Amino acid sequence: MKKLTLTLILALFFVSGIVAQQNPGDAPATKEDIQKYLDVMHSRDMMRQMVDVMIKQTHQMIHEQYLRDKDNLPPDFEDRVNKTTDDFMKSFPWDEMLVAMVPVYQKYLTKGDVDALVAFYSGATGKKMLKDMPAMMGEAIQAMGPVMQKRMESLKQQVDQQTEELKKEYKNAQAKKAEPVSN
Repeated sequence: MKKLTLTLILALFFVSGIVAQQNPGDAPATKEDIQKYLDVMHSRDMMRQMVDVMIKQTHQMIHEQYLRDKDNLPPDFEDRVNKTTDDFMKSFPWDEMLVAMVPVYQKYLTKGDVDALVAFYSGATGKKMLKDMPAMMGEAIQAMGPVMQKRMESLKQQVDQQTEELKKEYKNAQAKKAEPVSN
């Protein structure tokens, strides 16, 4: 009887462990789960829209560069550089990049996580986020531009100053090495 009771307890313990491990929400996300998530997110369309925003912003930067330095640039500078930018951005292997993202998402998301995200982005609020996200990101990047520009100018000044100081230190050290040793 003791043997039967012990066997039943062990069997229940073993089965409960298996059942706990088989919670589908805790299972790793499969490639198919992640693909479904990327599809619901309209990832390809979103990438295309973001590329369009990036191209537009790059054209603006090129235009500003041309205006600052137009006396030293050919008249067709803007058109030529814009075409190069457009060709470069449109030739990116966007689909390949999406495929490369799948294992990263699998590393961090469970099947339950992906199911919840798919449910959210399939609902009204999620669809609104997806629709408005490219515009929000574009505007956010534009809004951050002046802040980043100011910080980058400050960094450039610091690096330039440090570079000059290091040049002087190096020059002084080289000069000391070159001085004749007096007895």
